[in-house]
Amino acid sequence: MLKLREVPVQLDMQETVGAGQRTAEAHDDSKVETWSSVMVLLAARIRQFAYGFADQTLAVGGTFLVNVVLARTQSKEEYGMFALSYSVFTFLSGLYNAAILEPYTIYGAGRYRDHFAEYLRLMVRSNFVVSALLSSLLLLVAGVLWWSTPHLAFRALLGLALTIGLLLSGAFLRRVFYVRRQPFDAARISFTCLVAVAAGIWIAIRAQIFNSFSAFLILGLGWLTAAAFSVRRLPLGDLRSRFLEREPQYWKEHWKYARWVLATAFVFQLTSQGYYWLVAALLSVKEVAELKAVYVLVAPIDQIFIALSFLFLPALSLHHATGDTKRFLSLHKQYALGILATSAIFALAVRIVGTPLMHFLYAGKFDDLSPLLYILAFLPMIMGFGDTMNNALKAGERPRFVFYAYVCSGAVTFLAGIPLVAHLGVRGAVYGLLLSGGSYMIALAVGFSSMLARMGRQLRTS
Repeated sequence: MLKLREVPVQLDMQETVGAGQRTAEAHDDSKVETWSSVMVLLAARIRQFAYGFADQTLAVGGTFLVNVVLARTQSKEEYGMFALSYSVFTFLSGLYNAAILEPYTIYGAGRYRDHFAEYLRLMVRSNFVVSALLSSLLLLVAGVLWWSTPHLAFRALLGLALTIGLLLSGAFLRRVFYVRRQPFDAARISFTCLVAVAAGIWIAIRAQIFNSFSAFLILGLGWLTAAAFSVRRLPLGDLRSRFLEREPQYWKEHWKYARWVLATAFVFQLTSQGYYWLVAALLSVKEVAELKAVYVLVAPIDQIFIALSFLFLPALSLHHATGDTKRFLSLHKQYALGILATSAIFALAVRIVGTPLMHFLYAGKFDDLSPLLYILAFLPMIMGFGDTMNNALKAGERPRFVFYAYVCSGAVTFLAGIPLVAHLGVRGAVYGLLLSGGSYMIALAVGFSSMLARMGRQLRTS
């Protein structure tokens, strides 16, 4: 009887042990699957960033080549005129960004993601209209200046007027693929452009026609070549479907968002580009060339930041549109830490290799400016961290805080930048850039804190 009673006990024990083993195995399998999912997600993000970084590097590679070759082969005055004209392009591209790119990015990745093709066609038409208006405006200004002051040779501005539509359309084409989470296609476009620009520079130098005018033509033709190979990949969908029939109040919503970004575009010029005009007014075009030559060596880090922005802004917009506050905050934290780490490494690299790199690129023409390069290398850290809050505020559809930040920065440009440039020259402009960037970052931190407080209240009530 004792044995008969022991048997079921032993069987129960075996079943219990077996069940425990199966539970442990299932738990282990679950851990493996979770770890595998994490690794797959991490690999996907790394791959997306790699494509985005490659795109940004390739996209500005043509402009970088143009700057370096102009600085090496042309007079400082000629290069200075190109720098001023490119500053005009930066300002106008800010207006274009406000009117087209930024609303398209926020709404295309967010509230209109289910009607993407129809929305894209609307934005393509808008892109052509805005590009034509800006080109006409520049042609008028260049004609008036050429007639009134022919001795100043505004050929760089004329080159910009003829090609600004192509330059802006290239930016729009790349943004389409970022909103679609396809940075590889954007990188392919930029690679095609870079090859075309490099070939154009080589031909122009051999033909002895390379100058500030032909430089803009080469950049424009580079983007035209890239578009010719990529436009067929646009997801335009059913051409019979009309977005405005589905969303008749769209332009009202568009303006509600874009008005703040448009206002920001007008004051953005004062934060960094405004210093070129201060130097031109208070010093000379030659000093503009010197400031530009230093800034060009710091600018490459901006392309990493822009690549990250193109990846994070649509994702932040999506999390905000779907009300996922926790993922929104977590993603921004990752974004900010990545920016700070990258900019710190970049500042160290500039300190180590900045002087020999400057000597190599400019053939010793700007060697005396290397101390300023070390100082300016800290600007990306300030501006980059500020930009993480900038993008978070935009994704949260609070662009007015970004506008206020640029107003603060512009005020510092006038209050501190003018006396600094007047008394210290190019060195004063570098100090002014750091001060303006710092005020921009602090003002954004105030707006971002306000948004975080509101999100915190929403989390507590949900």
